[in-house]
Amino acid sequence: MDTATYKTAVTQAFNQAAASYDRMGVEFFTPMGRRLVERVAPRPGERVLDVGCGRGACLFPAAERVGPTGRVLGVDIAEAMVAEAREAARRAGLTTVEARVMDGEHPDLPARSYDVVTGSYSVIFFPDAPAALARYAGLLADGGRLGFTSPVFTADTFPFLPPVFTELIPRELLRNLPPEWQPAELSRRFNSWLADPADLVRTLRGAGFAEVDVADEDVAMTAASGTAWVDWSHTQGMRLLWQHLPVRESAELRERLITALDAMRPGVGPLTIPVPVRYVTATVAR
Repeated sequence: MDTATYKTAVTQAFNQAAASYDRMGVEFFTPMGRRLVERVAPRPGERVLDVGCGRGACLFPAAERVGPTGRVLGVDIAEAMVAEAREAARRAGLTTVEARVMDGEHPDLPARSYDVVTGSYSVIFFPDAPAALARYAGLLADGGRLGFTSPVFTADTFPFLPPVFTELIPRELLRNLPPEWQPAELSRRFNSWLADPADLVRTLRGAGFAEVDVADEDVAMTAASGTAWVDWSHTQGMRLLWQHLPVRESAELRERLITALDAMRPGVGPLTIPVPVRYVTATVAR
């Protein structure tokens, strides 16, 4: 995989999506981020680093917990995401929150300068996430904690989507994805250390962590309708599929998904899809 090309594509995708990311009437990343913060439990006065902060799904719940004597720094490779997070902090009057443009895989930050590092659906997509985890261990003070989230990967998991979409999206459409997002490459990158909790524990211990906890919980993804979900899917990771589909195939997939998702709704009520999420927490081994 060409790491520079991969990161450029990801940066462009999330810069373009920043204005509507995690908006559009669909709830998922915000409740997942809040739950991750609950599990890693920042305390008043602590220093928190949120890697791949996006618009602040972890950033702002962490700020609530550390209070006026703590500090929270969010870093993201996408400049537009950082701008959105900064503006949200400004509107909320949160002087303890900072956001910077930075490659979270290689954070340029002082050693032992944080008490908590979080990364919700971000750390795992780095080209070499296990190596990045070792760098985070170096950023944590004694007793520091790490927490991140991941999809619950299986052999046929498409990384941005809950299991129901494995059946709804024809596999042949994935041929339009760039090489680094093809199923075989995804399996090599993710399943090799994320799919089996035992592999995950070994990876974290090798990166300098102890007291590793792996817990799978469902997060309710809610949307007003199938159309709302499909529109929202253009603002998150699935954007990388949409932007590579030919016009005809994109239109056909849109119609297929809207029809299937609306059929899952209880009458005129909202669409609710339980999404299994893996929560990983650990303490630096020092």
